[in-house]
Amino acid sequence: MTSLQVPGSEGYLGVLAHHAPLITALRPGRLDVRDAKGAMQSYAVSGGFLEVSNNRATVLADTAERKDEIDVARAEACVKRAEERLRADSGSAHGGGTATATAIDKERAQRALERAKNRLHVARG
Repeated sequence: MTSLQVPGSEGYLGVLAHHAPLITALRPGRLDVRDAKGAMQSYAVSGGFLEVSNNRATVLADTAERKDEIDVARAEACVKRAEERLRADSGSAHGGGTATATAIDKERAQRALERAKNRLHVARG
């Protein structure tokens, strides 16, 4: 690897050879790796951590999918399902469930929507 661009918790950051040591949380986004021949490989990551030390970068990702492995139809279905859940949750705020359960369901749906949209973004461009 000659360079790495990752979705850090505070925004995207680039890592080149001999980068200063660091550890940072990753948020969902696009992770790009450029090898010594200049070829770029892109991944959709859903979060995790990056550690840089001793001229080596280590990514510990919750999930990582290469751009060419992303199932676009499945990601589109996930977006649709998450959006439907969010609409249903907003309409049932005073329904039979507890406020905590509704908040947890809404948070889970929002995270699922973010992950699915990220997968589509990476797959398409």
